[in-house]
Amino acid sequence: MTKISEEVRVFVYGTLKPGEANYQKYCAGKMVNAQRAVIPGKLFALPLGYPAVTPGQNQVHGYLLSFAEPKILQALDHLEDYQPNRPITENFYNRQEIEVYTPQGDVLGLAWVYLMTLELVNQLNGTLLADGWWSSCGLTLTEN
Repeated sequence: MTKISEEVRVFVYGTLKPGEANYQKYCAGKMVNAQRAVIPGKLFALPLGYPAVTPGQNQVHGYLLSFAEPKILQALDHLEDYQPNRPITENFYNRQEIEVYTPQGDVLGLAWVYLMTLELVNQLNGTLLADGWWSSCGLTLTEN
């Protein structure tokens, strides 16, 4: 009998979204599902060319990606400069499991998301994106 491994679900809001810079390398061909989703938080554009999310009450728009292969987290942790055994303040992003919702507000369950501390966002001169949507290639919230 083959053991069905549980899907790994990751909420992405930046370069890992379909159409963005890191999607092809890290996600394309590895996902079993992708759907539009939102999380509570605050989205910031960083001068480095990618965004960050901090805890907050705004809506952050992105995608809930489901992967069949749990190893995907190792690749994403490396990309996001996250090490689980490091103190939060030494990681660039920290991976946390949080509740994810449809754009209409229905609960989709838990997923991993990479969050940044507000201190680091401020150090990096992040700019709040009030509409909760980030794109480096001009994709707009209404187009997808």
